[in-house]
Amino acid sequence: MRLTTKGRFAVTAMVDLATRGGKAPVTLASISERQSISLSYLEQLFGKLRRNKIVESVRGPGGGYYLARPGNKISIAEIVVAVDEPLDATKCGGMGNCHGEEHPCLTHDLWMGLNEKILDYLESVTLQQLVENHSNRSQGTSTVVLKKSIKPQATPV
Repeated sequence: MRLTTKGRFAVTAMVDLATRGGKAPVTLASISERQSISLSYLEQLFGKLRRNKIVESVRGPGGGYYLARPGNKISIAEIVVAVDEPLDATKCGGMGNCHGEEHPCLTHDLWMGLNEKILDYLESVTLQQLVENHSNRSQGTSTVVLKKSIKPQATPV
């Protein structure tokens, strides 16, 4: 799986927005400054997030972005997919023609299984959970458990 800066920056910016938003829209310039992410890059990401109805915007003085839905209704997978981040560990894009052949490579099922586990995990974590996790860590209290153990199941031989 290849999670590039596009996906990581989108999630980071969304956590920032969810943490600071609520009463008034948050400007991309303020997110850019706090998170050290290029403003033009954020504009591209938030354009995609807006088209996917994850955020909404207000133009003009006092404008900015806010969440289109409550944070507990937005999964991390939704954010990553919205910015066109591929969640694919296969070489073939899941097509099963890894070497230009008509059949899958020897490890195709392994990588497809990994794709499913990653997507399942990212779908199980909400934006609100990340906000609460950050808040708890900042206050020195116990953190929300986000880690899920993914252990391979033994198969009889």
